[in-house]
Formats: sequence, C-alpha cells, structure tokens
Amino acid sequence: MRYATFVGAAALVTFFALPASAFDGWHLESSATIEGKGAAWDYISLDGASGRLYIGHRKEGLQVFDTAGRKLLKTLDNTATQSSNGATLMPEFDLGFSNNEDGSITPFKMSTMEARAPIKLGEELDTSHYDPVSKRILVNMAAGKDGTELVVLQAPSLEKVGVIKIASKKPEHADSDGKGNLFMASRDLELVYRIDMKEMKVTAEWPASGCGQANSLAMDAVNKRIFLGCRGSDKAKPAFAVMDSETGKVIFSQEMGGGNDGVAYDAELKRIFLTNGVNAVMNVFEQVDANTYRQIEALGTHAGVRSLALDAKSKKIFAVTAEGSADYAKKVTTTVSPYYANTFYPNTFKVLIYAK
Repeated sequence: MRYATFVGAAALVTFFALPASAFDGWHLESSATIEGKGAAWDYISLDGASGRLYIGHRKEGLQVFDTAGRKLLKTLDNTATQSSNGATLMPEFDLGFSNNEDGSITPFKMSTMEARAPIKLGEELDTSHYDPVSKRILVNMAAGKDGTELVVLQAPSLEKVGVIKIASKKPEHADSDGKGNLFMASRDLELVYRIDMKEMKVTAEWPASGCGQANSLAMDAVNKRIFLGCRGSDKAKPAFAVMDSETGKVIFSQEMGGGNDGVAYDAELKRIFLTNGVNAVMNVFEQVDANTYRQIEALGTHAGVRSLALDAKSKKIFAVTAEGSADYAKKVTTTVSPYYANTFYPNTFKVLIYAK
C-alpha cells in the first residue's frame, strides 16, 4: 500500500510539472480539385512569399497552385514527359527546378514560371535539397548495386561540382542546419547522415535507434534537434523521433501513424506535424522544450495524404491526395503497405488545406 501511494505521488508531481496542452483543433478548412488524367505524385513545396504551391504530379508535370485563389496557375513546360517528382526552390536567385524521374532537372524562373530546357544528370532521380549557406544542391540519384551517388550542383549556375557516394540505397529527406551542413535520412540503413556541403563529404553517420525506416526529416537549428518521421519495420512501430544534431543521440520517440512521408516544424507554434498516408492521420506533437515532446492530437485525413507543406505565416498546412486503388496486375509498392495504390482516377486529385 505504501509503495502504491509513493508511485501515485510521483505521477502527480509529473502531472503538475507538465500540464496538459490545450487541443489545437486542426481540421480540413477547404479542398480544391485539379482536373487531369490521374497520376501519382510525391513531393510538394511552398513559396510562402508568392503563395505558390509546387506539386510534383509526376506524369501530369510540375503543377503550380495559387494558395490564395485556390486554383491551378500553370503546369510547367518540360516537366510532364519527364515526370516531375517535385520542386527545389531558391527564392534568393528567383530560381527553382523540377526534379524529374527521368534523371533530369528542369530549371525555371520563379517570378514568371518560365521553364528552361531540362538538364540531364543521370538515368533516374528522386529529389534534391538546397543548402543556403554553401549555395549548393544535393541531388538524390537512383541507387546502384553498392549505394547511391549524390550529385552536388552549385547555385545559381546549376553546374555540377562534385559527387558524394553513400552506402544507402534509399536516401530520403534532408534539411540544412544553417551552418553549411545537410542532415539526410537513410530509410534502408535506418540512420542519419551529416554532410558538409562545402567539403562535399559525409562527416557523421548516426543510427536512428528505435526509428524503423527513417524517412522524413526537418531541423530545429536553434535547439540543435532533428525531427524524424519513421515508417516502422518488423522490429519497430511507426514513430516520431527526435535526435540531437550534435551527438546523434535519439532523445525521444513515440508511436504514430504508418506510411509517413512528411514532417514540418513551426518554431513559433512549437508544433511538429507528421503526415502518414497509410493510416490517413496527421500526428501533431508539441515541443515543450528541446528535450521534451508530447503528442497533443491526431487528425484523421485521407488515404494518400503523406506529404505536406507548412505556411509559417498563415499557419496553414497543404497536402495532396487522389482517389486510388491497388491494381495487382501492376507492381504494388508492398514495402509501404500491401494495399498501396498504384492507379489513380481522373479528376479526383485534390489540394487539401488544413488550419486550426
């Protein structure tokens, strides 16, 4: 009895030390349909200054969506036949480019949305990441038998200046620490790379302990924290994890929805948002301090809502999805889910806007 009383007292102290946060109430504010034949998609990115959302709609091309008018502005030239997987934006140079699945990039002027001829980098690529300190871009090319070659480009010329070879065959999201380093998640090796973009070399490889298939990544550079969205594995459930960017130590992890492909951090709200397409849920965590995190809500979204973009000014969250089905006569990506959609119906592609 005395032991039970002691445990209860300790729990009470913890409760008063960390009072429950108020429910934010994130919800679907509106949606807008983009008509088209029906195609898969991947990355989305937002230029908050112009209110333009860039959508990698693969065989439909890189589509530019007006977030204020809730309408499609343009599909960029030279991005549909190349199959756009998303855009990398460099507003300081009025420059962006489409990351194309055929191994090319299509540069464009952000102010006018005028596209140039594609630049071929290889046979296939996934995405790329910009470091504003070194003014360099890291491009995730398709993996080879013994790993992946990450191509380094110099902005704004987009000249190839080097290649960084890594053992991972599934390099994923990356973010800059504002000091010339990019931190990149490796899904297959379940680790995080620290890459010096000036020296063009890997300077650390940290295991993401308890983070099965580390996939999405965002930085809190001020507090030196890395936020990871982990898809889960046969040894670990899908989880949100926090890593110290100086030591590589995982200081927090908690189970969340499956099929993660997006994470965003708002330093003002002290919120971390993670979109998970398999379980159709957006998990929202609060950053109490650099070492303390807690989940405050989980919003039911729609199947396929796995990528997101956060507008730091309006506090609106943008995502995309479409009505889809798994056609077993074609290849199904069973590493994500046995029922992962590979066929999408015409005129069902939507931009979803979440707010509180």
